[in-house]
Amino acid sequence: MSSILAGITSGIENTYSYIASQYTDGLTLKNLTSARSNSTLSQNINSSFASYLQTNFKSIDSNGDGVITSDEMTKLTNKLSSSGMTKTELQQLYASGNSGISESKMTEILEHFEDMDTNHDGKLTDAEISAYSVNSSKQQKEDEMRLKAAGDMSVFYGSDSSSDSTYSILSYRYKNSSGSSSS
Repeated sequence: MSSILAGITSGIENTYSYIASQYTDGLTLKNLTSARSNSTLSQNINSSFASYLQTNFKSIDSNGDGVITSDEMTKLTNKLSSSGMTKTELQQLYASGNSGISESKMTEILEHFEDMDTNHDGKLTDAEISAYSVNSSKQQKEDEMRLKAAGDMSVFYGSDSSSDSTYSILSYRYKNSSGSSSS
């Protein structure tokens, strides 16, 4: 399974790089807003990631100079990769509509956030998402096997086929008792 958060951090980083390269003074809140409203530039940026940058601008701009630098972006992406993302951050990406994650996967993550957050730090890492997915798949297979075993009475009653090569417990007993009495 590919890394979900790596895809998100890569998308945020690419959006940052593209917008910052379009302005001589780098990525300011004014430039970010301008790029999102510019019809030409907006076609080349992911609106979800641009929205994330805009919404979280003050916290990303750690030195408060009004410009998000490449060092600040590296700190952000490293933090997201190692510490994970909060439910609010994931909801922001989901609400803006183009997070790079399928709608069904994002819905699953948001619906089961608390179950996935095994260390209860309020953030999800790729490891937690992957572990939950593996455990869910395993549980689903176990449930399918239990249902099949409970519903598969062919061992006791025999299969629906008319083949004599498969015996059920009842048919074996019946064939053996009727075969011994006729000899």
